[in-house]
Amino acid sequence: MRLPGRLEQSLANWLPRQRWFAGKGREVSQVEILTDTELLAGDPGLHHVILGVHQGAVLDHYQVLLGVRSELPGRLEYAEICPETGQSHDPRVYDAVHDPELTRVLLAKLAGGAQVGDLSFHTVPGARLETTLVSLASPAEQSNTSIIFGSAPDEAYICKLFRRLTPGVNPDLELNLGLSRVGSAAIPELYGWIDMSLDDEPTTLAMLSQFLSSATDGWRLATTSVRDLYGHVSDQPGIHADEVGGDFAAEAERLGAATAAVHQDLAVAFDVTELPADEVRAMGRLMHERLTEACVAVPELARYTDLIGAAYDDLVKHDGPMPIQRIHGDYHLGQVMRTEHRWVLLDFEGEPARSLAERRASGHPLRDVAGMLRSFEYAAQFLLVGQHSLLGGPSQVSPDVAERLESRAREWADRNREAFCRGYAQAGGPDPEAHGILLRAFEFDKAVYEVVYEARNRPSWLHIPLSGFAAHARSRGR
Repeated sequence: MRLPGRLEQSLANWLPRQRWFAGKGREVSQVEILTDTELLAGDPGLHHVILGVHQGAVLDHYQVLLGVRSELPGRLEYAEICPETGQSHDPRVYDAVHDPELTRVLLAKLAGGAQVGDLSFHTVPGARLETTLVSLASPAEQSNTSIIFGSAPDEAYICKLFRRLTPGVNPDLELNLGLSRVGSAAIPELYGWIDMSLDDEPTTLAMLSQFLSSATDGWRLATTSVRDLYGHVSDQPGIHADEVGGDFAAEAERLGAATAAVHQDLAVAFDVTELPADEVRAMGRLMHERLTEACVAVPELARYTDLIGAAYDDLVKHDGPMPIQRIHGDYHLGQVMRTEHRWVLLDFEGEPARSLAERRASGHPLRDVAGMLRSFEYAAQFLLVGQHSLLGGPSQVSPDVAERLESRAREWADRNREAFCRGYAQAGGPDPEAHGILLRAFEFDKAVYEVVYEARNRPSWLHIPLSGFAAHARSRGR
């Protein structure tokens, strides 16, 4: 079944409402259908479409899976893209990721290693796919779309559909393939991927991996531990993090070890090179520039300029090369899962807002460590957003309790940061304690980015990165 006419305008209206659309806040001036590949003929039909989305002078590429039906069942009406075309005989068009009857086609094409038009479907050697599994589009807020197939641990897959496309191999696929080659035990099993040529470059469209249906993400586990601690503060003022049943430190140490193992596997899979000393110093100067820009955007940060600048100055004085390798690049508690037996690392795509070249660039492993340390700070503090609403709102929180909550937040974060670093060093990663200058610069650089992000997007969270600087200042007597 062919796509109806006038679809581009309907897509221009529909795209800005999608959580994965990166151009929110800017007018969509034009949408072009650049490629239209029919994956399933008939009624229903399935089309894979690449869109050219113009927003002023900016052109981005997005991919969508379009379902086409002469009659749309009520269960799919919420996914409709083109509710009216002006012609009563035109088919109904909708986002096919929500249709299990059509997403199953992807599994069949992957299992068969199909080539359909410009689309290539690849299966990892030895993988055997169950093609009859029922799918569900994940409701999670993210920059891509995940389609979950099945539910049983031994036959559940997750297909990550990269919505905004950049010509080239996506780092998530690249690093997972490399880690699979060296037998890494801390990633989900990779089953296959889909790609095509975009601007004459092989470009990753999607990847299919093991779905850890019984696992729990690290953010949920960590914040549950924090909630358990805070729940005891009002009636047990003297209680500490290591005295509560939900203490997370042992898990933080295991996570540190798993992180070191993946860094070692990445070093084997992609080698280690050296960043010359002058480029290391240039990195410190660039951090200074970002700090200056951040202080203009968020004046509250200016009081910590001396503290932060001193850390960057120490990096600028660096007099030797720095070993660099491929790293995760966007590492935090939301990117790890705890199964019954181990920690697993996910989403090696890097920071979505950065260019593909930046996301594929090598870096020092302690940049990932710094990201996780910042995540512990967030886990400790985020329940205090809204003036300690955990305990029923500001009217029910006495100043004494508020002070204890802040104190316990710092204690919890410090305890788990130390445990993570201990596990990381003991498992063979660069010892964070022995590389304090580098780690501090990376962590401050990340926190400066957080200050600007929170000020622009979540002002009520701004105290989280600022409180970290305040704690450093107090510890140094500044």
